[in-house]
Amino acid sequence: MDKLLLTVSVLLIAAAIGGFYYFDDQPQWLRVIALLAAFGVSVMIALQTALGQTAWAFRRDAIIEVRKVVWPTRKETVQTTIIVLIVVIIMSLLLWALDSILAWAVRYLTG
Repeated sequence: MDKLLLTVSVLLIAAAIGGFYYFDDQPQWLRVIALLAAFGVSVMIALQTALGQTAWAFRRDAIIEVRKVVWPTRKETVQTTIIVLIVVIIMSLLLWALDSILAWAVRYLTG
């Protein structure tokens, strides 16, 4: 039964997209409303399946987890950005120095 409901859901979305382009002579706002309505009905049909219920539970759990996130303050973000920039500059200078030394050594060895 789940496969049938999911197939109906996908076919409804496909039909809605096809209808959106087929009825090109109708006002666009009307076609968009019809497309959104068909999408909503399709989602409601898909939510009746085990896969849809699992996806809805995952979405709900993800929202709960995002609410638990402690976001850094502006000051912490600026400080971390400055530290990253300093480390990038230092590493680029070290790599440039190593590249220069190796290039000099290759030129010396090859004549």
